[in-house]
Amino acid sequence: MKWYKTIDFYISKKFLGTFFYAIGLILSIAIVFDISENLDEFLSKEIPVKDIVFDYYLNFIPYFANLFSPLFTFIAVIYFTSKMTYNTEIIAILSSGVSYARLMRPYLVSAFVIALFSFILGNYIIPPANKTMINFRHKYIRSRTISTERNIHRQIEPGTYIYMQSFNSNNVGLRFTLEHFEEGKLTEKLTAQNIRWDEKSGKWVINSYWKRNIFEDHETFEKGYRMDTTLNMSPGDFQMLKNEMETFTTPALLKEIDLMKMRGVNYVEWEIEKHKRLANPFSAFILTLIGVGLASRKVKGGLGLHIGLGLLLAFSYILFMQISTVFAISGTAPVFIAVWIPNFMYAILAFFVYRWAAR
Repeated sequence: MKWYKTIDFYISKKFLGTFFYAIGLILSIAIVFDISENLDEFLSKEIPVKDIVFDYYLNFIPYFANLFSPLFTFIAVIYFTSKMTYNTEIIAILSSGVSYARLMRPYLVSAFVIALFSFILGNYIIPPANKTMINFRHKYIRSRTISTERNIHRQIEPGTYIYMQSFNSNNVGLRFTLEHFEEGKLTEKLTAQNIRWDEKSGKWVINSYWKRNIFEDHETFEKGYRMDTTLNMSPGDFQMLKNEMETFTTPALLKEIDLMKMRGVNYVEWEIEKHKRLANPFSAFILTLIGVGLASRKVKGGLGLHIGLGLLLAFSYILFMQISTVFAISGTAPVFIAVWIPNFMYAILAFFVYRWAAR
């Protein structure tokens, strides 16, 4: 039993050591390339070195570490397992009476460590890091990409709906309508030429409005040129930052999705982000099973063939992950299926590779 534990430690050390070394290497290269690309901007705008290091690159590292995690999980497994195979270490372990399933234990434990690392990064550390990095770019390099909505239909609170033809970057909504329902019956309707957000007062200014109040036995009408009011909405609700969902921690993301559902806003991209944060860490187990199965057998072509095949499968998996989300955005497939289908497909492949390698 003690010998088994020694082998477990040996394999886990090789796996995690190779993984973190590869991640560290690619991050170093990525930082060097990013510095060379942005150096002119940093110098010309006299950006403080402290802000570059702590607001940008310190937040740049976890994002790219998590981005490359599936790829380097696979590469790490393929690389060191192939070396063990061609040094006859795998054969020696199996010949000593250790089953292939038992051999997989330290691999799966190491995959769990990587999956947990990826999960914590993706759900709790990277979102605030992304927000700081985006604010840095907005402050020093380029303005944010903001798009505004048209033909807005939204529930701002239970029973209260608003409609606007458009909402522009000056915080003005054109052809505004507000409707209030009680027990499914319309009780109040207000229409206006436009509605404008007043920064100083923190209120909405409704211009050239016509209001209708509906009671059980009669109706009243009111007309005016200006009304200052508070509504359960803000200009930010109608302005969409590119990839804004990546700046929300998972608890905040779930609350925002619930709020979007209540308001009737399109939240598909937010749902995709929610599922990706769980699907990506889970891929560590699948890619580990495939990697060990392929690399634990000697084949013609040796280590080079193992690494080449590993890279092909890893890149095909990542490509498949990107393509599958298009089906969710277009409405062709439910979000859960679109995000998880690469894991389902490669899990089936992992099962057959495992069976083949265990013979």
